[in-house]
Amino acid sequence: MAKNKILVVDDEQLIRWSLEQNLKKQGYEVVTAASGEDALRMVKEEEPNLMLLDIQLPGMNGMEVLEKVKEINEEIIVIMVTALGILETAVKAMRLGAFDYINKPFNLEELAIIIKKALETGELKREVAHLRSEQTGRYGIDQIIGSSKHMEYVKTMIEKIAQSDASTVLVQGESGTGKELVAKAIHYESARADRPFMAINCAAVPETLLESELMGHEKGSFTDAKATKKGLFELADGGTIFLDEIGDMEHGMQAKLLRVLEERRFRRIGGTRDITVDVRIVSATNKDLLQAIEDKVFRNDLYYRIQVIPISLPPLRDRKEDIIPLVDHFVAYFNREFGKTVKGVSKMAEKFLLEYPWPGNTRELKNVIERAIILENEETLLLEHLPQELVSKAGSAGSGPFSFRIPPEGVDIEDVERELIRQALEVTEGNQSKAAKKLNLGIDAFRYRMKKFGFLE
Repeated sequence: MAKNKILVVDDEQLIRWSLEQNLKKQGYEVVTAASGEDALRMVKEEEPNLMLLDIQLPGMNGMEVLEKVKEINEEIIVIMVTALGILETAVKAMRLGAFDYINKPFNLEELAIIIKKALETGELKREVAHLRSEQTGRYGIDQIIGSSKHMEYVKTMIEKIAQSDASTVLVQGESGTGKELVAKAIHYESARADRPFMAINCAAVPETLLESELMGHEKGSFTDAKATKKGLFELADGGTIFLDEIGDMEHGMQAKLLRVLEERRFRRIGGTRDITVDVRIVSATNKDLLQAIEDKVFRNDLYYRIQVIPISLPPLRDRKEDIIPLVDHFVAYFNREFGKTVKGVSKMAEKFLLEYPWPGNTRELKNVIERAIILENEETLLLEHLPQELVSKAGSAGSGPFSFRIPPEGVDIEDVERELIRQALEVTEGNQSKAAKKLNLGIDAFRYRMKKFGFLE
């Protein structure tokens, strides 16, 4: 593991030497500079993790050095050292980006604690930044796959919402269309990305527990409340809360949610004080909420409060031009996940994937590709690698492996036989043995018919 590098900047040679010896004993790599000009040169050449910077330097003083260091590399941690002990100067240094300050003469043990804390804080900030970047890459708008007209509109809406102050968004669409992915894209493309994204499935939590999950509770507020618990609204403060399947929320909870939406404050169960929060609320449902209002199972006022900005996701069957790009995306994703090298799907497999109605939408397509890549070891996913029920339904929906009615004028039986041989070869990607089995023929009988109809020289 690489050592943390510390740059000691002080015009007194004895102090530089003393600090260098002490810090090296603690396991740090140490470089020194006697002036601000030397310090800036070494910042560029040595790229230290942390600086001990004396404020009183000849020529360029420590405050000027601090400003320029932050222009060169704002991630360098700077601890100011001063013999003056002037609070005003220390406060200004902190405002310019210094992590902390220490007065001369300093206690080496105290300095060691400050340095350790500073480096740990810097490492934590880098990890958070890395995770934030990773999350943005994983859930950003680039992960919304599709170039169909409707999906381009959806992506435009996501960008506009993310950059706005819109506090309530409603995402509607069938199960599996990617409602949570849209909610995450809105969050991670926005200024709220460094704050929490909290999600809950309203249909999966009983009403008696849902209020506690969302609002939290105070210790002793009910039998099992052995400790105070913050709810998701409180935990998501500054970020986004995703209320999935809001159409299944019980009527009593709907009224409590409406108050939070209108007033942006709530009380924990058993609490006596209001808690104010700043959250963006993205709700989602696969239900027709207007019909639910007519059926008296969803509040009219809550509906109009959550659908200030609505986004409608089309089912996969209505955007067939997005199916193959999604397939390519999932193949690449599961190649990385499972260490496979699948190059894609065959033309015949593509044909059936396009014809299948996808009742489970994008989620179902993802599962089909995942299963095929896990179970198969070939470079190309073939028709036979797809689930049999998919092939059967796709075939019955359109030009399947065999769909034929005798026309009024009749038909030549040999034309039918020729077509069966052709389709069997097409379905099996030219594999004669598998094609013969499709027609319940021996390989010799099948090859005879191939020659007979000109499929084999």
